[in-house]
Amino acid sequence: MSSQDRTSGRRKAIRFAGLAAVGALALAGCTPEAQKGWLPLENPDTTNHTRSIMELWNHSWIASLVIGLITWGLALWCIVAYRRRKGDTGYPRQLSYSLPLEVFYTAVPLALIITFFTFSQRTERAIEEPVDSPLVVNVYGKQWAWDFNYDYKGNKRYEQTTQVHQPGLVTDESSIPTLYLPVNVPVKFELNSRDVIHSFWVPAFLQKLDMIPGRTNFIYLTPQVEGEYAGKCAELCGEYHSEMLFKVKVVSEDEFNKQINALPEGEAGDDLNRNGVVPTIDATLPATQEGK
Repeated sequence: MSSQDRTSGRRKAIRFAGLAAVGALALAGCTPEAQKGWLPLENPDTTNHTRSIMELWNHSWIASLVIGLITWGLALWCIVAYRRRKGDTGYPRQLSYSLPLEVFYTAVPLALIITFFTFSQRTERAIEEPVDSPLVVNVYGKQWAWDFNYDYKGNKRYEQTTQVHQPGLVTDESSIPTLYLPVNVPVKFELNSRDVIHSFWVPAFLQKLDMIPGRTNFIYLTPQVEGEYAGKCAELCGEYHSEMLFKVKVVSEDEFNKQINALPEGEAGDDLNRNGVVPTIDATLPATQEGK
């Protein structure tokens, strides 16, 4: 094969790849999710934290894209401006120093890192700030289901669930566990595990947190929009991890009271853990402090 044929083949491959990329972007833009924004949400105010998380994400990737475009532009400019010219011989000068440029290349990245850190840390602190909550939901993750303990103004109720696994069949999502939450009521989630590491995740809330054996982690939020939301385990936890699903229903306070009052009184505690003991992945690990 001649060098001309190889060059022609490369050009066709590049052209095809470019058309495929443009086509993929065009098709992606046709989906309902893509038309809702860069971070698709049914409502940016689903909880009291979703808007701030969304804004942090959007501003971060926009800033990163601008920085990337400037960096790529400078790299391409150097390739073009300092390429080997016709008639040049030998190597160009390999070393060159410019104090102003070196100060600039040091100061700008530091400023960017400090800016990203400041905004991220500010948002994270606001999200993790403990609040007084009339509703405490103690969630236990287990292979491969969920137990929910409700404590609403001293009314303690629980729901103990078991997922039935049928190999080869799709999970019937109408029968998966349902977590009820009252709208506009602050909620404190206490997250625990009965066996291995799990992760409590409600994508619409834009928050998830690991459930680590022997530790209790906390999430604080206020649901602000009534509706039904999907929940799942976000940590690979065994054979039926993909079926470790649940639903979240945000309802009125009256409906919430009706639903939890239909549950048994009491709580599903640590005595239901695997082997009846509190699991741990490291006996030397210090206990988690609330709100830390």
